Amino acid sequence: MQKKQKPLVEIYADGACSGNPGVGGFGAILRSGEKEKELSGCDMMTTNNRMELLAVIAAMEALKNPCKITITTDSNYVIKGMTEWITGWIKNKWKNSQKKDVLNRDLWERLLKASSSHEVKWVWIKGHIGHPENERCDKLAKAAIKKCKVRN
Repeated sequence: MQKKQKPLVEIYADGACSGNPGVGGFGAILRSGEKEKELSGCDMMTTNNRMELLAVIAAMEALKNPCKITITTDSNYVIKGMTEWITGWIKNKWKNSQKKDVLNRDLWERLLKASSSHEVKWVWIKGHIGHPENERCDKLAKAAIKKCKVRN
């Protein structure tokens, strides 16, 4: 009996902030085969790093089944956090290399949980150089900021 293949999913994610801290927004694109979904959201008082994390979290939490995912983002913070730093943070009881509390621990824990059932490949790209999906995510994030400002 052949094991069922996990669906392949591409996730593109970006966060933005108007002031840092300030009003923030995120945008994400999920793509699997011909299907595509856009997600966005905002927060009235946040940081750019929190929005970068939330973009990836929202996309992963939208997935219903374990998948093989490629996450593409221009956030070194997210990439390095998940591929280099997080193991040490956990080992050191959520303290960073300066023995201080890890910033955004709540979101890192949420991202760990959201990614636990998936096979994840992390891809960093340089931002604002015309990468089509990265530019779309940036627009989604900035539109979310505008909506947030109007609502409040």
